[in-house]
Parts: sequence; C-alpha cells; structure tokens
Amino acid sequence: METKSRFSYIYRQTRLNMKPQYLSFVFLILATFSTCAQQQESKIKAQPPTTPKYALQQVVSGIEIPWGMAFLPDGAMLVTEKKGKLLHIKNGKKTEIKGLPKIENIGQGGLLDIVLHPHYKSNRWIYFTYVSKGSIQKGVNTTLMRAKFRDMKLSHQEVLYKAMPNSPKAYHFGSRILFDKKGYLYFSIGDRGDRDKNPQDLSKDGGKIYRLHADGRIPEDNPFRHDSDTKDAIYSYGHRNPQGLCLHPQTGKIWSHEHGPRGGDEINIIKKGKNYGWPRITYGINYSGTIITEHVSMPGMEQPLFYWTPSIAPSGMTFVSSSKYPDWKNDLLVGSLAFKYLERLIIKDNQVIARQKLFEHKGRLRNVVQAPDGYVYVAIEQEGIFKIVKK
Repeated sequence: METKSRFSYIYRQTRLNMKPQYLSFVFLILATFSTCAQQQESKIKAQPPTTPKYALQQVVSGIEIPWGMAFLPDGAMLVTEKKGKLLHIKNGKKTEIKGLPKIENIGQGGLLDIVLHPHYKSNRWIYFTYVSKGSIQKGVNTTLMRAKFRDMKLSHQEVLYKAMPNSPKAYHFGSRILFDKKGYLYFSIGDRGDRDKNPQDLSKDGGKIYRLHADGRIPEDNPFRHDSDTKDAIYSYGHRNPQGLCLHPQTGKIWSHEHGPRGGDEINIIKKGKNYGWPRITYGINYSGTIITEHVSMPGMEQPLFYWTPSIAPSGMTFVSSSKYPDWKNDLLVGSLAFKYLERLIIKDNQVIARQKLFEHKGRLRNVVQAPDGYVYVAIEQEGIFKIVKK
C-alpha cells in the first residue's frame, strides 16, 4: 500500500474508535503527512498559477449552464444548454435549433453532451445525450440520441440507447460522448446515485462506459456481448460519474475522469471489459466525512492513473495537440467546477509530473474542447463560451 493510502487507512480506522471532537485534529496531522508523502513520491511540481502567454477571448455570452460543444465544418459551433436548448453559434450570434426531444431538466440532468459523426459533411448526423423519462418506468435516466441537422432544425431522430432502470434521483447522469479512430461510439453514464447497485452490476445501466456502432448496433467484440444477463453495450464498469472523455493524440487510447466523492476524483485510461472499482475501492470519502470503503485497491480492479486531493469537481477534458499552444503539446486540460479554474496536467509516460492552474476565478468551468481550428474552447457557467488565444 502506498504511503498516502496508509495514512488514509489510519485515518479511517481512527474515525471508527475516536471521539468526534478529536477527529479534526487527527485528520489535520495525517493530511499534512499524507500530502508531503504524495508530493515526494509522485514528484508532482506545482507550476505558476497563471500563464502570461494566453488569455480568454469571449465567443458568446448569456448561456446559463453550457455543457457540450461541437464544431461544424463552416466554423460555427453547436452548444448544448443544460436546461434543454441547443444553440447554433456563429460570429457571436446565437440561434436556437428546433426539433429536440422532450428533455427533463432535473438537478444535474438535462441536455448534456454533443458530438458530430466523423463523416458529418456527408451524412449530417449529430449525437447528443439528455435526460428522459421513457415510457415504461417512473423516474429518469440518461439517453443517447442521434439526429440530422439542417436549416436550424433536427430531423430523423433515433434513440440509440436509453439507460435503465429509471431513478427518481436527480444526479450522476454522466455524460460525455466520443468517437474513436475506428469509428466506434463511446458514451458515459453515471451511477445515478445508486452506487451500491449499479456500478458493479452488469445487468444494470449506470456507472458504465458504453461502446456502440454509429447506428446504435452492438459491436460483436464488446466484452460482455455474448454473456447472459448483461448489458451488451457495456465497455467498462465500476465508474461513479464520468464527465470527461477524450482520446490521447498519440496512442489513440481513451482517457476518462471521474467526478468522484470527496478526495476521489480520478483519471483513468479506459480498457475493454475492465472494472474501475467504484464503490468497492476509492481514495475518497463521503462529502459528510463518513467512510465509503476501507479499500483503495482490490484484485481485478484498476488503479487510477491520477487522483485529486482535495477534489476539484472535474468536468470536461481534452488533450492539446495543436501547434497554437506549443508549450502545452500533449498536455491534458481539465475544467474545475469547485475551484473555478482550468487545470493543466503535464504528463510523461502516463504519469502526471506537474500541474498548473489557469484562468482562476473565471467561474465554474463546465467543459474544455480543442476544436478543428486548433484553438481550445472553454465553457463557463453563467458566462458563456471562450477561446484561449495568445496575449
């Protein structure tokens, strides 16, 4: 067990036997040693908190909670607004797109992520996730739809996946979408607040990352495709609430981050059929300070590449491959909702070796995407969409 895990374990054990009035003092001591041990072992360096080379240039304002961004061939962008609006944005002008399905704007859920088909120019397909009731059970869950976009409206709507069972809970919907280099479609759904039921149960949706063909068919080589009593679309499981999903520009591997509990936000490289452990293993605790599990590792469960302590509440994630940011080449950018900044993670050999806070105090940073034009765009709640440019 690594040093930090030992301190975490000692603290958790102490909680079970010590009077509450002494716990905060013990936690302070252990957290101090834990932090020092982590910095020494991982050699993670803190970079200066801001960079003078780049600034945020506003593209559009007046969006309450922007979630997903997709970039059209003509330079326009599509932006999803959680409350249930899909916006077309070009030259600072916003136009609301018609033809969306019925969307439930509830708690953390609503209209979520959006991507274009890799061959959008020829087929006009766009893909988006949203929260819907469905027609069978009470409650709601995450749904994946594709539709064709033309003349500021959607047509040919097709539900490709509707997560079940529904739940009345209003949180942990996920959700991010991506296409890999082979044309497979991946999307994430959170555990829906049923952490002890969904993430480790392959017969239930929630706490999973899924893989489909672009038309919604299940790939024959999906890891649980031919198992009885499993959801055939599952690609990996044991997730809490993945709100970041992107491809490594060199390896093509899928990277994901978990919006975890207190002290349990993670970055993972997603592998076919693997179990990422939630909630049986975690480096976090409940928001209330109570224990989730005594285990930070178990046989057959993947370890995170990196985890944040304290949690930053990550949302959105992209690798930088553009020549517009030569000093950020192959770095990973992650938005922080809790601390309201963009975090730059410098990575070498799949290890985070340095971290830098960018654009602090700008607002809850919901998403970050590198667009086809090479610029990185960020979506900030209550503020709108910004482009990162040289000063």
